[in-house]
Amino acid sequence: MLLAIETSTTACSVALIDGGRVVDFRHEIVGRGHAERLIPMIAELSGGGRADRIIASCGPGSFTGIRVGLAAARGLALAWGAEQAGCSTMALMATGWFASYDDGEEILIINEGGHGEVFVQGFARTPFTETLPLASRTPEAARAGINGRTVTGSGLARLGLENAKPVEADARHFIALPPAFAQLPLSPIYGRGPDAKLPG
Repeated sequence: MLLAIETSTTACSVALIDGGRVVDFRHEIVGRGHAERLIPMIAELSGGGRADRIIASCGPGSFTGIRVGLAAARGLALAWGAEQAGCSTMALMATGWFASYDDGEEILIINEGGHGEVFVQGFARTPFTETLPLASRTPEAARAGINGRTVTGSGLARLGLENAKPVEADARHFIALPPAFAQLPLSPIYGRGPDAKLPG
């Protein structure tokens, strides 16, 4: 049994996955309420959400949301003696987009990145691979890099783009994530360097 946790966006999302199917799930748009909702949502799952493997999204995304999800995953893995792993939120969203829509062989995920920038990363459908590495870009640079690609994500409004087919980061989409993308360490992916610099 696999417990999947996604808390790096405005959604708080958990799912139990077994044998290639979603056994149970909870998915809520909570904004900044991950710390209050995550553990109760896991407890509401079948069997209290107990699993022998736990995977959590590592970001990039909400600093607090990421930390809440990773702390919960580590704590539950220790308590249950479960295996633990992480994945990129951008890869999870790309997997969800490909599962939701049949058109397009490549997707460019553009998410809000803070400090006026956006996170950008590209993926191909078949086989599921990264086509553009994760980067933090100004809206102008991100817009210039689209080059006719299909786009989605929370950062499109910042680029002045509309009418894109939406996708949310959803724990249920872990079911289609290739193993190579679901074996990251449980460490935050911030997507950009720290703003504070040590004195030279």
